[in-house]
Amino acid sequence: MDTLLIDDNTTSIFLTERLLKREGFSEAILSFECAEKALEYLRDTLTTQIPRVIFLDLNMPVMDGWEFLEALKPYEAQLRGHCLVYVLTSSLAHSDATKANAYALVAGLIHKPIDSSDIQAIRAQVEEANRA
Repeated sequence: MDTLLIDDNTTSIFLTERLLKREGFSEAILSFECAEKALEYLRDTLTTQIPRVIFLDLNMPVMDGWEFLEALKPYEAQLRGHCLVYVLTSSLAHSDATKANAYALVAGLIHKPIDSSDIQAIRAQVEEANRA
């Protein structure tokens, strides 16, 4: 399955990519250290290639995860049913989960570091969405 990973931390990108590949979740992973570049990529490829999953870090400079989700709103109709967004955070604030649930494309909030059980749960959600 096609996966986008958006995180400004190169170590997090490396570790998450490695985990996704080791778990057999995705071989096609496209990573961005900048949410603006990821948004530009999505806009450019929306008609031809929609990622199945987006892993989105919340705390990034320039454009944070919340701003990225706001910028995706005009494309929700095209993405809904095809793309699931998982918000990644190191924050323990309950308000992040509440806020994330307000976005139609967000399928879940995951506390960093992401692990094998998270990947298995996401895989199950994606497979369920594919059957729907």
